[in-house]
Amino acid sequence: MIESEITEKEKRITSGRERTNLLRVPEQASIAFLCRYMPPFITPDMLTIISLVASVIIFWGFWLAKGNPYYFAVSIFGYALQWFGDSLDGRLAYYRNIPRKWYGFALDMSMDWISTVLMCLGFYFYLPDEYKIAAFLFLASYACIMILTLMKYKITDQYAIDSGLLGPTELRIGICGVLFASMFYPAVIVVFACCLIGIVTIIDVVEFRNVLKMGDQRDKEENAKRDQA
Repeated sequence: MIESEITEKEKRITSGRERTNLLRVPEQASIAFLCRYMPPFITPDMLTIISLVASVIIFWGFWLAKGNPYYFAVSIFGYALQWFGDSLDGRLAYYRNIPRKWYGFALDMSMDWISTVLMCLGFYFYLPDEYKIAAFLFLASYACIMILTLMKYKITDQYAIDSGLLGPTELRIGICGVLFASMFYPAVIVVFACCLIGIVTIIDVVEFRNVLKMGDQRDKEENAKRDQA
């Protein structure tokens, strides 16, 4: 395959998605590399299934860690596998020029929600009784981010999954770092859970303000066009 053809295919990977996260450059390069050498029999739907299986592995690791924190290694592996499946399913479809925009969007949002619920269930079963509410609070605050993402998509017609410099990849890496530390210092995960809720809540407030500004701006543009008509 000539270089121009490869470049054209790799340009499709970022189609319809604006990334602002801190690791976007190396992440996009990794995704392009993996798409280029992905075996033909691997389909986007297969990658989505892999992502779902990875979410179950994450939950399983939390469950096992109740008896031995070293089993957090299972969850860390699950997060790596989840990144692989979740990051490549839609991008591989665009790379191969076989995208199903709305089918993929609906499937991706559904799988993201299932994955988040499984992760929070893992937190819930692992955390001590007095901290179990943290799992619920995180689920509620993260669900708010998902709703705000859909609002931005509706208003701007741009599907953005990042909140400034933070995106799903940075979140996964942060969680994996905490799980690794928790293998040796189990109390770390309790502190992390509380801090994470605070961070996500701040993101919710900032993103809510941004969504209101976007909505107000679009209203002004549409009203101006209506007045001109």
